[in-house]
Amino acid sequence: MVAEVGVELSDIEAIQQFSTTPRGNEVIMTNPEFAAREQQYEMLATQHGGYWQHEFIDHAYLYNLYFPPQRFFDQITSQLRELVLNYPVAQGVLAEMVGELIDQLPERIVVGNGAAELIKIVSSHIANTLIVPVPSFNEYVNAAPAGKVVEFNLDAPSFHLDVDKFAAAAARCQADVAVVVTPNNPTSLLVPKADLVRLLGKLAEIDCMLIIDESFIDFTEEPEQTTLESDIAQYSNLAIFKSMSKAYGICGLRIGYMLSANTAFTDKVRQGLSIWNLNGFAEAFLRHAPEYRDEFKVSCTKVKADRDLFYQDLCTIKGLSVYKPDANFIFCRLPANAPTGPEVARQLFIDQHIYIKHCAGKTMPDRSRYLRIASRSADENKRLVIALAKIVAVEMPEIVPHVFDRKRF
Repeated sequence: MVAEVGVELSDIEAIQQFSTTPRGNEVIMTNPEFAAREQQYEMLATQHGGYWQHEFIDHAYLYNLYFPPQRFFDQITSQLRELVLNYPVAQGVLAEMVGELIDQLPERIVVGNGAAELIKIVSSHIANTLIVPVPSFNEYVNAAPAGKVVEFNLDAPSFHLDVDKFAAAAARCQADVAVVVTPNNPTSLLVPKADLVRLLGKLAEIDCMLIIDESFIDFTEEPEQTTLESDIAQYSNLAIFKSMSKAYGICGLRIGYMLSANTAFTDKVRQGLSIWNLNGFAEAFLRHAPEYRDEFKVSCTKVKADRDLFYQDLCTIKGLSVYKPDANFIFCRLPANAPTGPEVARQLFIDQHIYIKHCAGKTMPDRSRYLRIASRSADENKRLVIALAKIVAVEMPEIVPHVFDRKRF
């Protein structure tokens, strides 16, 4: 039955033998290694990175495994001495380089040390009242002072954003900045472009800026038709945020940007930046990035292909509700009789050295019942499916993959 989802029996045997010792009918880990992994798991919860130093499979962080290409690393290596010894360029040149990459005017661009720097500036220093649909990326709320954020609850189980209700809530709380992440994190669900355009109109009536976070837009089916970047000049109350870490696979370089035709808003954000907010390695990436446009598109296509197969395989796990993803990660609700999300995440790490994110830290009903799982290579995805099925279901049956139909709600 497992082979029906493209997983070989040899894969199962390899997982069962991975750092374990048999006891009766169970497969358990030796005590010293169990204790070490338990300690490591607790440490990772607060480390927020540096995972490459530890030997585990990272299904938690959400980035493109197939980019940048090797020749970029060769270029960086050849320039290593100069990049270390010299000051990097400042904001004006950075904006020009991003502008060349995305075909936009540099005066509309603010480049941040990751999108997190820009989020911090807006949430903590510019917005008087910020409204955010939840669950979503926690940083928008976490970066804001107490009492300055309104959380708009998305209705379970669809987690669909009703833009009319959201606009009405923004009006009631007199929000001056609203945020929509699309595709959303952790749900991996896209907000239709037509809905966002309608929302822009409604928010303009109450003088409210709309930040649309498009960090995962390149993993949607038709990113060129889905993004609002090409329409930026039409909406004075629109700002697009994008973390380049996700799509470009450059988490360690820390590059993000904001795009807006609202000059007053971009000026306020720039005022919150330091002179040299990106280092020379990030500058080098931006300088060379236009050379890799073709490779980038190919890499995103491969990410989507792996994700789609991963989705199909996850759908075969009995009782698991799997949301059809628009990004490079998948949102799941655990069966009622399964362990909780934190318990599942902990067991996967300790037993199989696979690290995923549970959603117990998100603002949502039954949050301990949900998982967010990043798609990786086809082989790594298969291994996770087998391991997860052993925890949450008795078997992986021969069934037609269950599709979580958001249109039903």
